[in-house]
Amino acid sequence: MSNVTSRDGTFIAFERIGSGPALILVDGALCHRGMGPCGPLATLLAKHFSVFTYDRRGRGESGDTKPYAIEREVDDIAALVAEAGGEAYLWGTSSGAALALEAAKRVGGIKKLATYEAPFIVDNSRSTTERSWIDIDNAVTDNRQSDAVRHFLNAVGAPGFFIAIMRLTPTWAKLTASAPTLPYDGAIVRQYQLGLPLPKDAWTLVTVPTLVMDGGKSPAWIRNGNRALADLLPNAQYRTLAGQTHMLTAKVHAPILTDFFGTP
Repeated sequence: MSNVTSRDGTFIAFERIGSGPALILVDGALCHRGMGPCGPLATLLAKHFSVFTYDRRGRGESGDTKPYAIEREVDDIAALVAEAGGEAYLWGTSSGAALALEAAKRVGGIKKLATYEAPFIVDNSRSTTERSWIDIDNAVTDNRQSDAVRHFLNAVGAPGFFIAIMRLTPTWAKLTASAPTLPYDGAIVRQYQLGLPLPKDAWTLVTVPTLVMDGGKSPAWIRNGNRALADLLPNAQYRTLAGQTHMLTAKVHAPILTDFFGTP
């Protein structure tokens, strides 16, 4: 494990494997290097890239500095880009996709961007999340981390029986350990989960080649949101991955990312 120091002095833990052009992977809510899709994906991509996985602030072995601001998480990515030599490709999933979009807007040296299933609600194909984020914020404030995770999983559509089973597994303790960072993800995505069209000027500065992806088995609301995102970005292509869901499958994504980032 290595670490970089972000602009506000927070240390950000990361690992780098492989060789070749730098590629930074950005996790979604609750995930970090020790839990989530980035580790298996990095292993496959390391055949072609120098892959950076890192613990977003407040998770895993990274530090945290209050108060939280999206700009500070963007600064964390900027520190990793600097560590990579000043240039890098960037990929993010779920709320990490929304964070990667913010980084591509503000950080120099990002050459290409790929996103998977940014959780944007742009129509009435599902309920909005205002109440869920309030419940999550209150649970975290009251140190009810298990309740915060439960509210979050309900918000993303996890079935009740799945949540009940998860609470009985060792994974639940890992999820609750990251629960205090759920309001961070809320700060990043909640404004795009109101059932309204995406703001036309939200990412006009993201001019790098961008690949926006979603899963063919994911619900309509998330496909609608990602299609809208691709239509809004100045230099984007949109792709639905047949048979895929929000649960990322590394062996499916790795060749797609290799092809996209490896093409001039």
